[in-house]
Amino acid sequence: MDLLEPIIKPYAWGSHEALARLQGRATPSAGPEAELWMGEHPAGPAGVTRDGRTRTLRDLVSDAPERELGADCVARFGGRLPFLLKVLAADQPLSIQVHPDRKQAHAAFTDQELSGGEGPYSDDWPKPELLYALSSFEVLAGFRARAEAAAVLDGLGVDRLYPVVTLLEGECDDNALMAALRALLEWPVRDRVTLVREVVRASARLADGPGPHREAYGAVVRMARHHADDPGLVASLLMRHQVLDAGSALYMPAGGLHAYVRGVGVELMAASDNVLRAGLTTKEANVPELLRITDPAVEVPVVRPTAVDGLRDTHVYECPAEEFTLYRTELTATAVPLVPSAGPRIALCATGAARLSGPDGEMLSLRPGDSCFLPDSDRGITVSGSGTLFVAGTGLAVHRP
Repeated sequence: MDLLEPIIKPYAWGSHEALARLQGRATPSAGPEAELWMGEHPAGPAGVTRDGRTRTLRDLVSDAPERELGADCVARFGGRLPFLLKVLAADQPLSIQVHPDRKQAHAAFTDQELSGGEGPYSDDWPKPELLYALSSFEVLAGFRARAEAAAVLDGLGVDRLYPVVTLLEGECDDNALMAALRALLEWPVRDRVTLVREVVRASARLADGPGPHREAYGAVVRMARHHADDPGLVASLLMRHQVLDAGSALYMPAGGLHAYVRGVGVELMAASDNVLRAGLTTKEANVPELLRITDPAVEVPVVRPTAVDGLRDTHVYECPAEEFTLYRTELTATAVPLVPSAGPRIALCATGAARLSGPDGEMLSLRPGDSCFLPDSDRGITVSGSGTLFVAGTGLAVHRP
């Protein structure tokens, strides 16, 4: 059991309050704090001290992959931790984005390397992800039904959008959604600002009305404060707008178009940084590649927790990703087995206090915001305390035939 020193990513959309409060630091923080990274991803490997020696978790894993990850994990994913655990704290909207699946990422990254290494892919891995809402969390996730998307755009009363509305109403399959997305993101530059401003003005009028889509219109107005004149504001109306209640979880498969708008959550993903962006961002966008890998048929389900057999206070959030699975335990004074019991694991104390105990008498206490790495060689761990403990593990046990 190794206490981690996570990495804070100071992206501009981050909160000055949420991560500092979680970790018990003074608020507001000096600058925005967007993500707390707990993993061995090369863009931000967590620190760890073992046997008096401080190093990164990445170095620890690379020195002895089978001891740290286990033979099954190494056989499937090689000598790397296949998941990255984060706490995400968004005070401003994140970009409209999509992530590749394994085949797409491998092919695109290989082609990129052969052509000189310049391009939007940082690795050859997929990036499905699971978001657990610690607070109310506003998201744009997946496409609306075609007819609904047409009604949302038509409801604006913006004449310039008539061809897109006609396109959505005239087609009978999901290709119309992709054609509409392409039209909005590639809107002629000479007319783009005028269109976006008309849409924002119409959205402001409708956000205070009784219509069924007033919350989506309201989101456009709020996002425009941070991304004025961005065509992504118009494109966002093609996407399903929802607000997750605290305690809800959402699974984002590869190919699913999405944008996280505001909130605090635990995010678990495959250990990749492959992001294709197309709006609501100051970072580099790649509209053609985003359009190529976006799948309009992808569903973005809310994931319901399932109680782990024999442990009524431990629940698993199962999803199709083999790289990761998320577990949540509501701690009590009675010690219970840590789940999962083997493989590489990262535990995060979200509230209260957690006490992890090993069969040899080793103990580790976690306060809110603390996290630890448990190698495959650490078996027979129990946990007790109060509050909520999240544990990230691989999805191999869940998905093994």
